[in-house]
Amino acid sequence: MKAYIVADIEMKDPVAYEAYRRDVPAMIAAYGGRYLVRGGATRVLEGDWQPRRMVILEFPSMQQAEAFYGSADYEVLKAIRIRASDSRLVAVEGC
Repeated sequence: MKAYIVADIEMKDPVAYEAYRRDVPAMIAAYGGRYLVRGGATRVLEGDWQPRRMVILEFPSMQQAEAFYGSADYEVLKAIRIRASDSRLVAVEGC
């Protein structure tokens, strides 16, 4: 079953975040992932959620999504993202 990482990201340091944006696509692809959404306009349809920068990644399975997120290779990029932004991420299984 496919799995998705859904991220809501508020950039604090766009210059530092650019290094993350530049380098992370190849790593996502190495784990079988691909972007479904990478930024773009949002419109809240219900509730009081105020998303900033939305990113949705698709992986072949939850195991692949977790392998990407937990990989030693991603640790370096994750540290950049954490320093340069406030992020909220979830992984969810789907069709």
